[in-house]
Amino acid sequence: MKSVTVSELKQMIDNKEEFQLIDVREPHENEICTLNGLLIPLAEIPNNINAINKEGKVIIQCRSGARSGNAVHFLEDNYAFDNLYNLTGGILAWAKEIDPTMETY
Repeated sequence: MKSVTVSELKQMIDNKEEFQLIDVREPHENEICTLNGLLIPLAEIPNNINAINKEGKVIIQCRSGARSGNAVHFLEDNYAFDNLYNLTGGILAWAKEIDPTMETY
């Protein structure tokens, strides 16, 4: 599975690179803290395949990297996506390494 670190994501944002960010956490988690990705809870991924770009870089994130890793595997195995990247450590790593002021849960 391909992945990006939170430092790499921050650099991509700072450089205004083109990519899609998908957040597979639940809505109540997204209300606490967010990286402003498209919210598609993990259980809703199969119903929202068309919302996920098949071209260009797509980064999938969750709280710690586990659910997003599951989403990457599911999409690659069942829908032949080859442009997906898991955000290593998820939003917890972002809060720890990039934005220590971010409130997490």
